[in-house]
Amino acid sequence: MEIKKKDIRALTKDQLREFFVNNGDKAFRGNQVYEWLWQKSAHSFEDMTNISLKTRQILEDNFVINHIRVDQMQRSEDGTIKNAVRLHDDLVVESVLIPTATRTTACVSSQVGCSLDCKFCATARLKRMRNLNPDEIYDQVVAIDNESRLYHNRPLSNIVFMGMGEPLMNYKNVIKAIDKITSDEGLGMSPKRIVVSTSGVPKMIKKMADDEVKFKLAVSLHSAIDEVRTSIMPFNATFPLNDLREALEYWYSKTKNRITYEYVVWDGINDQRKDVDALVQFCKFAPSKVNLIEYNPIDDGMFQQASSKAIDMYVSVLETNNITVTVRRSRGKDIDAACGQLANKT
Repeated sequence: MEIKKKDIRALTKDQLREFFVNNGDKAFRGNQVYEWLWQKSAHSFEDMTNISLKTRQILEDNFVINHIRVDQMQRSEDGTIKNAVRLHDDLVVESVLIPTATRTTACVSSQVGCSLDCKFCATARLKRMRNLNPDEIYDQVVAIDNESRLYHNRPLSNIVFMGMGEPLMNYKNVIKAIDKITSDEGLGMSPKRIVVSTSGVPKMIKKMADDEVKFKLAVSLHSAIDEVRTSIMPFNATFPLNDLREALEYWYSKTKNRITYEYVVWDGINDQRKDVDALVQFCKFAPSKVNLIEYNPIDDGMFQQASSKAIDMYVSVLETNNITVTVRRSRGKDIDAACGQLANKT
């Protein structure tokens, strides 16, 4: 009977050291292998050139490296790159590189499909198939960093968890991935350059605050009126705005980090003055900023981008109330890489 090999990146450095000691080798061999796996992102044991052939064979006999593979890479006319990423079990997720004049941002996925049911998002239609492992999240970042260096002559500068999935429904693995990304033994990126975007899971927002995370928080809000929000994001019936607000107040009291609200304005859904007034009230309990995001259709008549007049009204009322607001133009629309469009059409 064939022995099922263990995913080597599920082991801590101490467990790797212990493995080598138990196999009659020196503990420091575990440090070498750990460095190959994380800092150097080795795809196979053959890549580990400063380790003897005999030792590499022992690793080969006992472990696998479940590395992702970029199956397909699409480049937009605006420089955006979308990767279709194949996982070791043949499932596929998507990740995106978004370049601007001063930075390159990786938009990464945390689940295959999504746990939630937002009606305007193509990913939600896939339903959740499984959570991504920490190494699968990490690998997406490494792949985009390599593409950033190749196509834009600079390393990756920022990461947003705004790809497929609800990060807080895969909290443990997302936190482990961020720990590796920010560790000196991994990619050494600053947590201040990482944004985790959630649709709003109050219990998990409080847990993040208690865990004293150092990354930034964004909330996919889209309406500050319960009935409207529930009509477009049905899970809001389970996690209503009062609960979300209380969790965000708790987050701010613990972290003193301002909150970013991601907000799409749709024609006939949330484009009235009452919608803006409700948003203003929602923003007032903690320092925040609002990103008004251009909508990217997903072949559905129900959701249409609001008029520029409605967007201007939002900007004007928010600014009058001293709330920072930015209008975000979508990137990568020609390759279905924009916000809400990730759905593995490939």
